[in-house]
Amino acid sequence: MGKEGNTGFKRIVRAADFSRKGFVAVFRNEAAFRQEIALTIVLLPLAFWLGDNALERAIMVGIWLIVPIVELLNSGIEAVVDRISGEHHPLAGVAKDAGSAAVFLALCNAGVVWSILVFT
Repeated sequence: MGKEGNTGFKRIVRAADFSRKGFVAVFRNEAAFRQEIALTIVLLPLAFWLGDNALERAIMVGIWLIVPIVELLNSGIEAVVDRISGEHHPLAGVAKDAGSAAVFLALCNAGVVWSILVFT
């Protein structure tokens, strides 16, 4: 169960603050995330310009936002792996490589969907 007094609106405010802290920490420490945010600033307005209707715009925005979401999760995995041990371990490498692969697939997915919607 949760802490007493940590319910309702107060819980939502605390959760939002934890989210803000995570976003800021990853932004400060991960160049890839900063690059994806820069792309987001460019791509979201482009989605509204290039999309022919609300559904296409929503798909373009949603599919792109998966990329920074996956990057946040990947950064979390990397932080936990680094916290557990600074020594190289094969399983640590697998965890980090899997996170990186997830980001790569999210980028490929976004590229394919955007290409289909823009060029067909």
